[in-house]
Amino acid sequence: MIDVAFTRAEVRPAAVAVVIDVLRASSSIVRALDSGYKRVQCADSIERARGLRAPGRVLAGERDCVPPDGFDLGNSPGGFERPLGEELILATTNGAPALVAATAVAQRVLVGALLNLDAVTAALAGEEDVQLVCAGTNGRPALEDIYAAGRIATVLPGQRTDAALAAQCVAAGYPAPMDALSDSEDARALVAVGLEDDLRACARESMIDAVPEAVAGEAGVALVTVDAHAQPYGKRTKSHLQPVSLEV
Repeated sequence: MIDVAFTRAEVRPAAVAVVIDVLRASSSIVRALDSGYKRVQCADSIERARGLRAPGRVLAGERDCVPPDGFDLGNSPGGFERPLGEELILATTNGAPALVAATAVAQRVLVGALLNLDAVTAALAGEEDVQLVCAGTNGRPALEDIYAAGRIATVLPGQRTDAALAAQCVAAGYPAPMDALSDSEDARALVAVGLEDDLRACARESMIDAVPEAVAGEAGVALVTVDAHAQPYGKRTKSHLQPVSLEV
């Protein structure tokens, strides 16, 4: 069954959960690991992240879209284009807690964004119990996350829940990713603080082949890495990845 959780409060046990926070945590995680960071530790609070600071670790995150006091970086994907250390500590309002929640109940947790959209759909080949987890915004659904979940759900075979069908309808309503992102509440918040470049960075589609995977760490922390031996999506067959009809 293909399912969509519109917020992290709806996370349930599943064979595979894909956590999606397009603006911006999952996009930043995908970018950071692609650039050379060996691991990302996602903390569910600013205080917990500060407690993880150590030599070789870069502290990044946001509250109200901007970096907290004393953090090395914010949550803009452009800030992760080259590693400033071996490991990234990331604390964000929505995406990091969603990853922590998913790793507590799902058998396997992947990190999805528009940046690695094709790779994520390929990684889900053959999976029969998938929940696409939208991080949302302060406990509310986020348009950009639902759009990305709908894009993934559209090409996966199998039965789907009403939530997945609704996400597909949202995705079908936008001709391009930037249209969906620009319409969102989160986009307006980013533009208000001068971070409109983040919209363009997060709207780029299938630029990265890697699919990060998260596991539970210490309390309130999810550890995210990329398997260096994983097969890039471009080398897998994509014959099964055809759009699925909305008819039920």
